[in-house]
Amino acid sequence: MIFTEDQEALRNAARRFSRERLLPAYQQRERDGCIEMGLLAEMGQLGMLGVDVPIEYGGMGADSLTTGLIVEELAYGDFNIAAVVLVMSLCGAIIQRNASPELAAHWLARIPKGEAILALSITEPKCGSDAGALSLRARRDGDVYVLNGEKTSTTYCDIADAFIVFARTGSPEDGPLGVSAFLVPSSTPGITTTLFNDLGSRCSGRGSVFFDEVRVPVAHRLGDENKGFSQVMAGFDFSRALIALQCLGAAQASLDEAWAYAKEREAFGGPIARFQGVSFPLVEGETQIAAARQLSYHTLALRDAGRPHTAEAAMVKWMAPKTSFDVIHQCALTLGHYGWSMDAPHQQRMRDVMGLEIGDGTAGIMKMVIARARAGRAATEERGAAAG
Repeated sequence: MIFTEDQEALRNAARRFSRERLLPAYQQRERDGCIEMGLLAEMGQLGMLGVDVPIEYGGMGADSLTTGLIVEELAYGDFNIAAVVLVMSLCGAIIQRNASPELAAHWLARIPKGEAILALSITEPKCGSDAGALSLRARRDGDVYVLNGEKTSTTYCDIADAFIVFARTGSPEDGPLGVSAFLVPSSTPGITTTLFNDLGSRCSGRGSVFFDEVRVPVAHRLGDENKGFSQVMAGFDFSRALIALQCLGAAQASLDEAWAYAKEREAFGGPIARFQGVSFPLVEGETQIAAARQLSYHTLALRDAGRPHTAEAAMVKWMAPKTSFDVIHQCALTLGHYGWSMDAPHQQRMRDVMGLEIGDGTAGIMKMVIARARAGRAATEERGAAAG
């Protein structure tokens, strides 16, 4: 794919920042279990947060493909910092399309500066991929809604300034037709959180959010009542393509490191890169990553052109995390006993990438989405939707 001069310039800037500022401390951030707010502020000053937020709110107004290029480059240096950019783009797009002008102005202006972290609260203890079966209730009480229930698997639950919460405003029998979305500041009374002990991406703070008689103004509803599912969930085609590029960026970092090692490591009288048993698996990884990357770019280009891209987004969402995991695994094997060390970054990249084989829709759910797009009702039962 050929990029514009502006896209190339932004990608190169993100590439330099990723390699110089993010990569050296990638593993340390995981050990510390936190994301430095000062780093996010620095990224905001460089225009790497909220790149697709409209210019009038302080963003760059960049298109989807440009956002994907930046996410991919940042993930090369730090998978979890790239996730912040990804989630802020998704949340920003949801707010821009569905919030009142006043609410949108307040929150969108803070995203590009790194002054606000937003979190998505969809998954529940008994409801993951079948997001149409949500049970957290939002009861209308005059000019407020009262929220009661639990959300789980919420990223940034301990540092978020606000949550985009999907709640049931209709009856359980309504399924996805009875769901509404709300923007809920984390400082609202009645909200508590707990953190999980995760396998990877620990600095992202995944956990549960509890809502106990949490009162939210009607003005904080995103979209129409009982229409939150159809109006807001459309944005997840965007995030799925970004997730693919996030995973591919991490895999590319491991590939580059494995090639460098193969050229320097000597055995049997020369560099091990001369052995096909070493180089061919890396070549296969390069090929697979390149193919997934191009499909991801194509998906975002379709979005920018206003064309349907649900199936393509689902394709890259199931393929890229799995492919990236397998490629990073091979890179770790290439390093031999050095790859079996916690000091090497490959083990962390594998753990981080694996999380996105689950989050935002498993491979099985993504394949159902694709089958539904190709075969309609003949492929799968028309109930609920895939949310992850």
